[in-house]
Amino acid sequence: MRILSPAALLLVVVFAVLLFGGKRLPDAARALGRSLRILKAEGKALRGEFAAGAQVPAAPPAAEPERVVKPAPGASRTDRAA
Repeated sequence: MRILSPAALLLVVVFAVLLFGGKRLPDAARALGRSLRILKAEGKALRGEFAAGAQVPAAPPAAEPERVVKPAPGASRTDRAA
């Protein structure tokens, strides 16, 4: 299956050279290659997780509120400053 004809491919290359310049074009291509490699690896890992039937871990139970213990009425307080 042919996506781009040779003439269209040449037009894309000429446009890229004009847009980025001859000096920055290799750096731009290298960055694009790295990005595609990372995207491919992440997609492969994601497909592996779905194929293995990995489930999303359940959220941990909510912490219970701290209970405040009030002294009984008439009890003496020992934490007062003397």
